[in-house]
Amino acid sequence: MTADGSAGRSGVEVRLEDLTRKYATTTALDRLTLTLAPGELVALLGPSGCGKTTALRLLAGLEEADSGRVVIDGEDVTNVPANRRNIGMVFQAYSLFPHMTARKNVEFGLQMQHVGPAERRDRATEVLDLVGLSMHANKFAHQMSGGQQQRVALARALAIRPRVLLLDEPLSALDAKVRARLRDEIRRVQMEVGITTLFVTHDQEEALAIADRVGVMQSGHLEQLGPPTEVYSRPATPFVADFVGLTNRIKGVVRDGSVDVRGESIPLVHPDVEDGPATALIRPEAVSLATNGDLADGPLVGTVIAVAFLGATSRVTVDLGDTTVLAQMPTSAATLLKAGTKVRLAMRTDPVLVQREEPATTTP
Repeated sequence: MTADGSAGRSGVEVRLEDLTRKYATTTALDRLTLTLAPGELVALLGPSGCGKTTALRLLAGLEEADSGRVVIDGEDVTNVPANRRNIGMVFQAYSLFPHMTARKNVEFGLQMQHVGPAERRDRATEVLDLVGLSMHANKFAHQMSGGQQQRVALARALAIRPRVLLLDEPLSALDAKVRARLRDEIRRVQMEVGITTLFVTHDQEEALAIADRVGVMQSGHLEQLGPPTEVYSRPATPFVADFVGLTNRIKGVVRDGSVDVRGESIPLVHPDVEDGPATALIRPEAVSLATNGDLADGPLVGTVIAVAFLGATSRVTVDLGDTTVLAQMPTSAATLLKAGTKVRLAMRTDPVLVQREEPATTTP
């Protein structure tokens, strides 16, 4: 059962069309175009000031665009006030009324819509059960944990049966363990209700973990929009490669659609890159280490200088003399590598991006 009592309500299509928003001389959004399919969860990811929150606020009707359109379920709502767009919002701050119980907080939006007392109670019961807080319905905010308060805020947003759900950094005030658990809870609820959702975050792990598609933004532009696996494994630009996950930057030479990195040839994501010096962007998990075989000095032989324990995986830093390289591997293997251990690197032949750090030269 979903929050509206149906077995599986379909979401609506949302379109942001050529949205531009400027603040004095700063352009926060520069002709942003983005379409959310019905029932889809799209995460906008990027550093502070990239425009992701501005996009959310324009969709919510909390700000006006300088140009462009906002279309929800085929209706142009660009000039429709926020209180008439039927959008549910959850922000970083829980914003619960301290003098109200969880149930009364959830009922508040319904009361503003002049929903009768009996229906308010029924809807509040449904959504509190949906977010797993039935047992806490009569608690006040100070009697609940941060994670429970945020779930009340989510229930309050869903109780009004919005057409679209907007989540603006909703987990950033929580500790890491609660954050991971609640993000999965948000995804479960979103899929169960079937509501079209825009999730704004600066946390790449959150975005990659729960979104159907991730949009990476920089300076008011969408650098890349795609499934999480695609954005991570096949970044469209050097900025995306740097921002989403860790990336080794290793100097090499582009030749005929591949890049030669310390004697190893790796294919390029864009094979038409001009030949010449370039920096290859290589993920740590694409680097493997060996302690047996030929460890004579060479371009891929180095010394372990640090091992960072990350749980099931560990990150090993290797000094190659003129640069350092990160390798990510199972902790069971990394525990055998102590500082000072001599290792030989190998790089997986996944296609990589390159970045020019000096003018390209054409090979004769």
